[in-house]
Amino acid sequence: MTNAKVVVVGGGYGGVAAARALDDVADVTLVEPRETFVHNVAALRAAVDPVWAEKIFIPYGGLLSRERIVRSRASLITPGHVELESGVRLNADHIVLATGATSPFPSRMDVGTRAAALERLGEARDALGRAGKVLLLGAGAIGLEFAGEIAAARPSTTVTLVDPSPAVAGGRFPEEFGTEVAQQLDALGVTVLLGTKLTAAPDVPPGVVRPFTVTTADGDVIAADLWFPCYGGEVSSGYLDDTLAAARQPDGRIAVDQYLRVAGHERVFAVGDLTAVPEMKMARAAGRHGEVVAANIRALIEGGELTAYEPFPDGIALTLGPAGGVTWAPEWGGLLGAEQTSQLKATFLLERFEELLGAR
Repeated sequence: MTNAKVVVVGGGYGGVAAARALDDVADVTLVEPRETFVHNVAALRAAVDPVWAEKIFIPYGGLLSRERIVRSRASLITPGHVELESGVRLNADHIVLATGATSPFPSRMDVGTRAAALERLGEARDALGRAGKVLLLGAGAIGLEFAGEIAAARPSTTVTLVDPSPAVAGGRFPEEFGTEVAQQLDALGVTVLLGTKLTAAPDVPPGVVRPFTVTTADGDVIAADLWFPCYGGEVSSGYLDDTLAAARQPDGRIAVDQYLRVAGHERVFAVGDLTAVPEMKMARAAGRHGEVVAANIRALIEGGELTAYEPFPDGIALTLGPAGGVTWAPEWGGLLGAEQTSQLKATFLLERFEELLGAR
């Protein structure tokens, strides 16, 4: 066993993939403030289904053979060490930055423990059970999936989706994708208002059941008693020292080279949503980033050629409730409808992550 020390900062999809793949060749330490891994891909299903709420939290304990997992956040990272908010300083020969991005609850958990997250999800389900009319702002992947989950779980609930873009998912996919999404949402009874926005935000906090009305720029008046934001999110990279911060882009993301090394640095890598790689920020891409970074750190330790990362083409597997969904996958021939998508995402690949984290 080499004495090379690798610190992976962040235990999301990219971080756990890199940590696990390097466990046999280096002394790996995972820095992560959350108590467990959260399978965010299934978080919106967990917001309506208590069975899934229990499933999405997977312990980190089986990830590394020596269980080098530190629950803290990075406060300062230099090319040679990681300083934590706890005051601990970790020396590192190689660093993997995997701190991801935020997005609104319930698409991501906004608390650090399993118990607190389960409580938050329970509150969301309770609110959805008491609400008759739900407003979702944002028709990207989060808003579309959440609309489908709510409508499928609670058919008597009125769901309205509003987005300033003239097309679902920002028009990123072919027209046939948007047409299929619209047809399935219409069948679920979801009202989709595109190309408009609210003149003012609801005067009720998100997630709180209380009647309110809002008006769109087109003059439509929407009455609801519960709303959720389904847009926004940001990356956090303020922990970088001056030498690393030179690679930070205006949006906080980090420029990397073809080997996913932070621009200008040979032994500091970045993966997942944190990177400025020109591709959709998806779990599968983050996982592949982690695999490529692990292969490159292994090459630096053992000797060998570095592996270049090839960005994924635009693609999405969008669930619209347990029996619905639309997939756009050029590598699989293009458009897949409800039956194929629901089969593809029936388990949200939970078993794969349970195995990766040693929970199987």
